[in-house]
Amino acid sequence: MAVGVPSLAPFFDESKGLGRDARVPSRGAGGGLQRGDSPGLYGGSRKPRICNVDKLEDFLTDPANERKADVWAQVLGIGRDGIPDYLDRLTPVLLRHDTLVRNHDYKKEKAVPFDSLLQAGIAILVDTQGQPAVKCSCGNPLRPFEGDKSRISVKFEHGNDKWKGYDVASAVVVRPAPRKLERLALVDVEEPERGIDRPVGTTGEDDKGFDASERRAVPEVVGATVGEAVARLTEQGLAVRYGGEGQPPDGAVVTGADPAAGSRLAFGEYVTLTAAEEEDAEASRTSGPPDLPTPSQSKPEEGPTEPSGGSGSTSSVTTSSPPPTSEQPPTSEQPPTSEPPPTSEKPPPPTTSSAPPPTVSSLPPPPSTTPPTTTAPPPTTATTTTATTTATATATATSTADESPPPPPPPNESPGTGAST
Repeated sequence: MAVGVPSLAPFFDESKGLGRDARVPSRGAGGGLQRGDSPGLYGGSRKPRICNVDKLEDFLTDPANERKADVWAQVLGIGRDGIPDYLDRLTPVLLRHDTLVRNHDYKKEKAVPFDSLLQAGIAILVDTQGQPAVKCSCGNPLRPFEGDKSRISVKFEHGNDKWKGYDVASAVVVRPAPRKLERLALVDVEEPERGIDRPVGTTGEDDKGFDASERRAVPEVVGATVGEAVARLTEQGLAVRYGGEGQPPDGAVVTGADPAAGSRLAFGEYVTLTAAEEEDAEASRTSGPPDLPTPSQSKPEEGPTEPSGGSGSTSSVTTSSPPPTSEQPPTSEQPPTSEPPPTSEKPPPPTTSSAPPPTVSSLPPPPSTTPPTTTAPPPTTATTTTATTTATATATATSTADESPPPPPPPNESPGTGAST
């Protein structure tokens, strides 16, 4: 969804001044997964009221809007009575990256979810773990994007033109910080050399500035776990991205950092980490041949299943996943001293079917009966988008028990008169 482009079916009238976006160039690097406490992930401004939280609360607590408030609260996992306290803990910020989220329109008294790419410069409210929670201009509730960012493609439609500087590789997916935050370290979008220290739950009145251009040393992180390395870099005001595909688990061991320890970077600049998978690290510490597979250890793989969803209205992101593959169960030789095992029919190989790739669009999707979801597919980024995903894969296996042989004929009967099945 582009800056300044209204939603098709917003929760609240965008002309009421709930919030206003800004023109902010998207950061050209560092796309991928980012934690909500990543230094410089979000921006701020000296201008007051980029989000009017008081006005949003007045609207949601107005008895005339009870139905809409119930639906809004349900999306965010709270009760209507908890809306005022929830809003008090949110913090207004400006996106500095094109950011993928799960957006929601309001249609026929229901929340209609769709995957959306929000352009850098859009004003949002984030929760106490730095997770996008509300789009300011329309009040739409936001949830985390759950698809595979590396396999999306974006369609621009319904007034959402491709913006200058758009690059699918730079899109960000935000994951919550590992703990509740007390403050957010922002960058002034109008004066990037100025940092903003904003207490969580405030709207800018208690901001403190700091010098974002001051160089800080990259700490030593090689040999630490990824979780430890990220914590050290975050404390120094440096952001993290990862070499290779995807984000390694927190327990993986860091094997390299670029730039290296001792290098000096400005606030919010990136350090790229490479890490060894936990399994690889464990394997290097053990010796001996691996255990041979046994028949009981093998089973047909089941392909992933994806629910189908609605389509979006502005720009749309599509994600596609490769068809699942099934493995032939391993075979093992029968021990010479064991009795022959009972015979049984082999289950037929699992059957899989994949549905068309999901689409994500920047504008709200037309009403749909089933909320869309997206699953892993090759990366392409999108503008705000509505996503529809339909992909199912099922694997079935049946086995037929051996039938028992007919009983022997009585002594006085001929063999031809035995029972048949």
